[in-house]
Amino acid sequence: MSNYKIILSGGGTGGHIYPAISIANELKQRYPNAEFLFVGAKDKMEMEKVPQAGYKIEGLWISGIQRKLTLKNLWFPFKLIASLLRSRKIIKQFKPDVAIGTGGFASGPFLQVATSKGIPSLIQEQNSYPGITNRILSKKANKICVAYDGLDRFFPKDKIVKTGNPVRQDLLSLDNKSIEAKDFFGLKHNKVTLLVLGGSLGARRINQLILKKLDFFQEQNVQIIWQCGKLYYQEYKINGDIKDVQVHAFLNRMDMAYAAADIIISRAGASSVSELCIVGKPVIFIPSPNVAEDHQAKNANAIVEKNGAILIREEDLEVDFENKFKLLNNSKEKQEALGEHIKKLALVNATNDIADEVEKLLKSK
Repeated sequence: MSNYKIILSGGGTGGHIYPAISIANELKQRYPNAEFLFVGAKDKMEMEKVPQAGYKIEGLWISGIQRKLTLKNLWFPFKLIASLLRSRKIIKQFKPDVAIGTGGFASGPFLQVATSKGIPSLIQEQNSYPGITNRILSKKANKICVAYDGLDRFFPKDKIVKTGNPVRQDLLSLDNKSIEAKDFFGLKHNKVTLLVLGGSLGARRINQLILKKLDFFQEQNVQIIWQCGKLYYQEYKINGDIKDVQVHAFLNRMDMAYAAADIIISRAGASSVSELCIVGKPVIFIPSPNVAEDHQAKNANAIVEKNGAILIREEDLEVDFENKFKLLNNSKEKQEALGEHIKKLALVNATNDIADEVEKLLKSK
């Protein structure tokens, strides 16, 4: 039987949405007659991105709990109940054969209902330190696909499969693209190219740092591809007039951006870290401190412990950044060593391996 019904939930940020879409695309190739439905949070970016990828989506009225005491938190119990009821209705109407959750606000209530109805379910945990929702859901889920070692501290050991995180397939063939990529961006071939990534929305602290250090980068013979995020583009695009600095709201050709880069500065969200392992270039991670349980710092540390990257926390940027950047920029050996070590941590078949686990659940049903 290949006209399976497959339901997926993930969203809030690109890091939860794109893995879900990658898994759906892989399963669609295997089962062209399967029917797919996504479940997301009503006012989040998945409501736009999932239909763009060609899939139907239903929205739940749900958001996270704010860590500060705010009035929004008073709404949370009502939103949760509403989302559980709506999930129940969606599942009753769609009758899925399998449920897949990749994280984000909506996947909590949705997977809670799916597992309580006995629907075979799989969680794809992207981080090295899982959030509370997935820890609770793991007790009932059938399989948990992870990207890091040591997650049996949080999840039942017999359910864990180490697959890695799904990444864009065009990143698998970056070798020997450097000259083409530099021409694509109109860059100089005799300068070091720094790629700055702040995530889809942007990262204020990274943007402030780059702005402040433009003279320093010029002294270091560095040209910059600066993805500042759509929230900050109006504020920073003027700096694009400065020599050898290109400011972008977002980058449509990430493969070219990675191929052109000699050094990369990035946040440490799970999907970024997984991509950077495959890219295999020297990276300076500046983790966001504004995330649940400081998981970005934990993701970055998992790479740093294997000598695969440099980590600078936001509060240490003033003191550490120039020294650490200068040391890296002036040492080809250091750059090569970091690139080699991070590449060893890449799990390139993640999407395939996760789809294999979903297939096992479908066949066991």
